[in-house]
Amino acid sequence: MARRYWLMKTEPSAYSFSDLLNAPRKTDHWDGVRNYLARNTMREMKKGDRILIYHSSAAPPHAAGIAEVAREAYPDHTAFDPKSEHFDPKSSPESPRWFMVDVRAIEALPETVSLPDLKSNPKLSKMPLVQRGQRLSVQPVAAAEYREVLRMAGLKKPR
Repeated sequence: MARRYWLMKTEPSAYSFSDLLNAPRKTDHWDGVRNYLARNTMREMKKGDRILIYHSSAAPPHAAGIAEVAREAYPDHTAFDPKSEHFDPKSSPESPRWFMVDVRAIEALPETVSLPDLKSNPKLSKMPLVQRGQRLSVQPVAAAEYREVLRMAGLKKPR
């Protein structure tokens, strides 16, 4: 099966790409997704797929790093924890409603790629991120779009 590409948004004040780089084995779970379409997208992810980590709520928002799927979708334990901000009383270990994946940092982009730069590149005009009204935290990215973002960031060779 061919490798697929994704974009995952995070607010750097809550969890940044640097936090992922500093995690043990540069790996952490991506929890707290509470949108059904984003959840279903995460269920499609396969180990080894590449991910652009995107910092939303930044000035300006930007692509910050490259990661990979280290573990495929499994139940999000934060949904079962009443003390978690992501608790969902309708989700249980026996019947999970929400899922997460583990992601492993590969490297920070040499240069971040801002949303205005992404939007101004005609090669990225169909990328979901640059579409009006697109707010999903997990999105597919075409292979050519992924390579173009890496090129814009100063990487000559796809990772």
